[in-house]
Amino acid sequence: MKPPRSIALFTHRAPEETGEAVRRVLDAAQEANVEVRLPAREAEKHGVASEPGVTQTSGVPLDVDMAVVLGGDGTILEALRAYAGRDVPVFSFNYGAIGFLSTVEDGDLDFGLRCVFAGEFETLPMPALAIDAGGERRYAVNDISLHRRPDSRVAELAYSVQGETLGRVRCDGLVASTPVGSTGYNLANGGPVLAWGVEGFVVSFIAPHTLTARGLVVAIDDQLTVSNVAQHDPVDVTVDGRSVGELGPGQDLEVGFEHDRVLLAQIPGSTFYGRLREKFGRLAY
Repeated sequence: MKPPRSIALFTHRAPEETGEAVRRVLDAAQEANVEVRLPAREAEKHGVASEPGVTQTSGVPLDVDMAVVLGGDGTILEALRAYAGRDVPVFSFNYGAIGFLSTVEDGDLDFGLRCVFAGEFETLPMPALAIDAGGERRYAVNDISLHRRPDSRVAELAYSVQGETLGRVRCDGLVASTPVGSTGYNLANGGPVLAWGVEGFVVSFIAPHTLTARGLVVAIDDQLTVSNVAQHDPVDVTVDGRSVGELGPGQDLEVGFEHDRVLLAQIPGSTFYGRLREKFGRLAY
């Protein structure tokens, strides 16, 4: 890949864990003559004052060649959503618990920075799921989920694909996951893991009150419709774990699949199966 001329930098919420790494990123960028565009919240979090090669921005800097993340999957997902559809790859260092989406581990910071500034990485286009919520088009890199509220009764959700009703389930909620997100909430629900590149997305249920509710892989061109068929209680709607609204009684939510919405940077030769073995395989021993 072509080396970047400008990068954005994002970190997770614990600055004491990433502060030293932020300084190393800024120093390495200056040596490579690469501009760092730093959101004001990141500059404040890490006490970065004005200095050569660093530009502070009021919001997410969109006019960059790459986003660099020091964090876990939540921060990586935030960056991927921010640059959805903008042809900006996200190169991430794992400073989280699992970091399934990370490019390299935090202990390989120097190696990773050499790859960033030399353009020695590949980009992997990944899909997203799309919904309309709160008057906006929302994209989920991992999953879209519907949850009953803590003080509400069990949710009653009906679901259909291409207008064909498939079932009505009493449950705590429903999750629609991309292949990328199939190793997250969907996996915890007992849903199937989809390898990256599989043409489909998964529907699984949270604590279903029936033995017949099973995970379903939906074709990419088919639209999923989830209906809240309860008489009184709304359910919360989240995108990649972030609340975006609610689905009231009698309302429907349409979920669609969109190709190549985000770009994940990875080291040449990296594979999904290698990630799966390294991140989850060890848990089987």
